[in-house]
Amino acid sequence: MSNIYKVMVFISVSVLLFSCSGRVPLAIGEFRSCPDKPNCVSSKNSNVQNYLEPIYYKGSLNNAKVDLLLTIKTFDSAMIKKELDQFIHVEFTSNIFRFIDDVEFYLTEPGVIHFRSASRIGHSDLGVNRRRMNRIRLAFNARNKN
Repeated sequence: MSNIYKVMVFISVSVLLFSCSGRVPLAIGEFRSCPDKPNCVSSKNSNVQNYLEPIYYKGSLNNAKVDLLLTIKTFDSAMIKKELDQFIHVEFTSNIFRFIDDVEFYLTEPGVIHFRSASRIGHSDLGVNRRRMNRIRLAFNARNKN
């Protein structure tokens, strides 16, 4: 394979990846199940592949929400896009290809934070959403010790 061909393939793939940022999910704020793809985790999903246990908290809902927001703000790639009384939508952007993952937190059940974390594009995320949610859980639990 010639070098010029390799460069052209690299440029084509790069343009395709950078131009495919995906779209914001239409139903933000309405809890949806994960699609049948390994690029999403949810605390309410019945599919074992996509299920991840919810985050539990002690104390009041307001304190839990403050702790969650402070936890989210420790992640450099996080941008809080929407915050309501019992709902938070956050976008996480990957460093290299600038892929966006949408994470929705629902504080509608006492003592429980349900969530859905999904990639906007692609079939697999290589476990990124699952690892991120586990890191958020650990950081939140360290903060919410009441």
